[in-house]
Amino acid sequence: MQLTWPDCLNVRDLGGLPAGDGRRIAGGALIRSDNLSRLTEAGVTAVREASVSRIIDVRTPPECDGDPSPFATDPVYRNMPLYDADDPYDPTLSLERSYMAMLDLHPELFAAAVGAIADAPAGAVVVHCHAGKDRSGNVVALALRVAGVPAESVAADYALLDDRMRDHFTEQLALINDPEERSQLAESFTARPETMLAVLQHLEDHYGGAEAYLRQGGLDDNQLTALRARLVA
Repeated sequence: MQLTWPDCLNVRDLGGLPAGDGRRIAGGALIRSDNLSRLTEAGVTAVREASVSRIIDVRTPPECDGDPSPFATDPVYRNMPLYDADDPYDPTLSLERSYMAMLDLHPELFAAAVGAIADAPAGAVVVHCHAGKDRSGNVVALALRVAGVPAESVAADYALLDDRMRDHFTEQLALINDPEERSQLAESFTARPETMLAVLQHLEDHYGGAEAYLRQGGLDDNQLTALRARLVA
């Protein structure tokens, strides 16, 4: 369900997604968003009215310093980046390959982010990065798979982008003059279901699935149980 948090561009409640055996992801449990630094005063009020108990910002510390969250000093806020500044980076990788590389490098960081969802106080948990698609998309995908959401439904949710975010991407591309750089950036702006399906298949093939991957990163039985109890209605 799309949410109106002025002036976020890509925010939605994941309630209603199928979680197997006729169950659904609970409304008001898990919210994904683009950068909360876009929020107006009215947007900040909307977040507080959503009974948010934890905000998990998976941007890097330099991103957070340069574009701080309005909740940065609030007890609900956690900055939990998913990669280190000295990690290798190859801009020529396809989007799914870049996701796979990030996941393979740091299962402990992804497990910590998913664990923060499980461990949060009662209330809604918001996971966000800059666009609400890539880093937060992978954290959300892991949590949803543990909760029993089918891979196809996880991929379909990943592929949803608010029209305002698509317009923002178009504006960003128009600023790039170099054709090769523009092509690489255009690829990074995509959100195809097959991209997430490939990533989820990678987790199956190399780790035995999302849950086994997160266990390798340090997520324990109590957190897995808490995560399912929190997310599944």
